[in-house]
Amino acid sequence: MSVSSLAALAVSAFTSATILPGTSEALLLALAAADAAPGWLLLVVASSANVAGSSVNWLIGRFLAARLRGTRWMPDEAGLERAARWFRRWGKWSLLASWLPVVGDPLTLAAGPLRVRYPVFLVLVAIGKTARYAAVLALARQL
Repeated sequence: MSVSSLAALAVSAFTSATILPGTSEALLLALAAADAAPGWLLLVVASSANVAGSSVNWLIGRFLAARLRGTRWMPDEAGLERAARWFRRWGKWSLLASWLPVVGDPLTLAAGPLRVRYPVFLVLVAIGKTARYAAVLALARQL
């Protein structure tokens, strides 16, 4: 088991959940295929780091969204509107879809100003993100 591989996975998973670019699924697949660490450990590292990145989004949304609107640090208006539509339709349960591309990051950002309580946010996002990485690991086992 390589600590540097796990650290790279953590950084990639963290950045993948923010506006910074990340390729955590590809790295997770590669590490799983190379048997770099036990699958459960890869799952814990990727999920924890990705949820931590989403938590940064929640904090930005909760405390800085108004100040950052229109800057490169915020999703574009279309992304925020998609997130708002999801929230209007599904409420806090929309956070289970936080793993989705395009809408997932804005969902976690929108949860802050929409006053989703952090413990609720944390549980729902952790379920969604962990399920996604578990699916990626299951795919890796099939390859």
